[in-house]
Amino acid sequence: MAKLRLFIDTNIIIDILADRKPYSNSAYTVFNGTKLNKWKLFSSSNSILTIFYILKKQLNAKAANRAIETILNRIEIQDLTKKELIVAVKSKTDDLEAASQIECANKIGKINYIITRDKKGFKNSIIDVLNPDELIALHNK
Repeated sequence: MAKLRLFIDTNIIIDILADRKPYSNSAYTVFNGTKLNKWKLFSSSNSILTIFYILKKQLNAKAANRAIETILNRIEIQDLTKKELIVAVKSKTDDLEAASQIECANKIGKINYIITRDKKGFKNSIIDVLNPDELIALHNK
């Protein structure tokens, strides 16, 4: 079976880095899947910047930088360009951040699932959307 390609939304990365209970347990399992060679993880450069901003407020800049560095060693990052942002603004998805994530995942190509806890924001996604628990249940079948 081919290794899954997963696009990870901002909230999942924050869950693990900020240890947001109870969500961090599932997020940890998703990230641990890369060590077990179950799947490959992708996200957007925009997510990384948003995560830094949030973590810096909760921790401090130095700790936030260390956390980001850790994640960057486990995940591939795709940039968003003006082209993807224009498509996102014109999409049927009301949430621009979610629409941008969908376009970023689409730009990467061959993404099996977008993993997020905000499935409502991704309701018009052209890529299947799962929350971490659904991914874990699907993969453990």
